[in-house]
Amino acid sequence: METFESLVRAEFAPESTYLNTASNGLLPARTVTALHQAALLRAQGRPLTPLHEDVEACRAGYARLAGVPATRVAAGASVAAHTAVIAASLPSGAEVLTAEDDFTSVLNPFHVRGDLKVRAVPLEGIAEAVRPGTALVAVSAAQSADGRVADLPALREAARAHGARTYVDFSQAAGWLPVDADAYDFSATVSFKWLLGPHGAAFLVVPEDFGGLTPVLAGWVAGERPWDSCYGPVAELARSARRFDLTPALFTFAGLRRSLDLIEELGVAAVQAHDVALADRFREGLARLGHEAVPAPGSAIVSVPGLGDRQPALSRAGIEVSDRAGHLRASFHLYNTPADVDRLLDALSG
Repeated sequence: METFESLVRAEFAPESTYLNTASNGLLPARTVTALHQAALLRAQGRPLTPLHEDVEACRAGYARLAGVPATRVAAGASVAAHTAVIAASLPSGAEVLTAEDDFTSVLNPFHVRGDLKVRAVPLEGIAEAVRPGTALVAVSAAQSADGRVADLPALREAARAHGARTYVDFSQAAGWLPVDADAYDFSATVSFKWLLGPHGAAFLVVPEDFGGLTPVLAGWVAGERPWDSCYGPVAELARSARRFDLTPALFTFAGLRRSLDLIEELGVAAVQAHDVALADRFREGLARLGHEAVPAPGSAIVSVPGLGDRQPALSRAGIEVSDRAGHLRASFHLYNTPADVDRLLDALSG
């Protein structure tokens, strides 16, 4: 019988102490195999029908992880592009409430509109900052820079009380933190971090009624019958969230399908328990060394102020972490072990 450990061991063989999933996750062996097979289809001139089937399998797989029907999931390429669609839907002068120093892809499309009122507040106070007249609250579920986890239930209730819509970026959460996309109007995520996929895929979840969004980036794949929508204006947009699809990077989805399968086989709850236990072990070790991490209880991401300049030396020693705004950021995922944590702590103690 396969266990969490045996499944992971069969898929990963990192050659470094890799603690940088918040930048990009490692590819499982099954994903690498699928990418190779996809490339061979192109190289050998065979039909690409299986790759288009992979896109739909990924849509369905992410829908299961997010707890919504596949008809509410659009497949795209980046969170920024999905944010841009939401930004384009807002009337001039609308107020968008954001968290200070959130990831740029969640923020910048609102700023470049030029006619929206974008207000930034500390993450910890974002629920209290929702007010009458706030049209949309946009926030990452887990902060990229330091792993702080937003109080999404409080945010949701505050937004509902004031008639505001909600937009949540799950890029630093989906794969280790349970996602309840149905609780928010809009949500998005990329695939190349905790979901362990290649670069080039992202998902957008919309309401059943599309939440007032216009598919301003729609091309032929957004048609109800895509292959009949290749020339001239699209006669009929898809009746599902597929109307917000962007032309897919087929190789990426071929690999991502297998990565999503692995996450589903392991179970997000088991991945969360594993990842957070390692992050807590690191926090406890830091305290023994006299370092204080940015408070982020329950997060798989740990950020340590003042140690960012240690990143190059750690990399040379075979330990991969990030330097974010002068902070050392370590992120823990299913392929990491207590020995990885201890190796990083030993390196920091020197």
